[in-house]
Amino acid sequence: MNRTLWKTGIGRLLALCGTALLAMTFSAACLVPPPPPGTVYVASGPPAAQVEVLGVAPGPEYVWVPGYHRWDGGHYVWVGGTWERRPRANSTWQPGVWRHHTQGWYWTDGRWK
Repeated sequence: MNRTLWKTGIGRLLALCGTALLAMTFSAACLVPPPPPGTVYVASGPPAAQVEVLGVAPGPEYVWVPGYHRWDGGHYVWVGGTWERRPRANSTWQPGVWRHHTQGWYWTDGRWK
């Protein structure tokens, strides 16, 4: 690129537009989708997960689905993990997660992938 063109500002403008486009692309990839309508929000986050003893799987087609804290309207209740049969070969379990939003904490269910 011609150094004179760069110094006049056109090159700088192109570089700035490219940097802005790159920043928007990366920030959009990091955004968490908004919670669905009717979501229940909790003011305080969940306690740390409890340590669970897995034991032996009932068979090779079973996957451990870890426990989680469920909101019971006034406090958190621990729901223990369990062995679950895969719905399809090679499916994996994506655990549920508590997410923080401006209105508080909300639960997103786990699912098979």
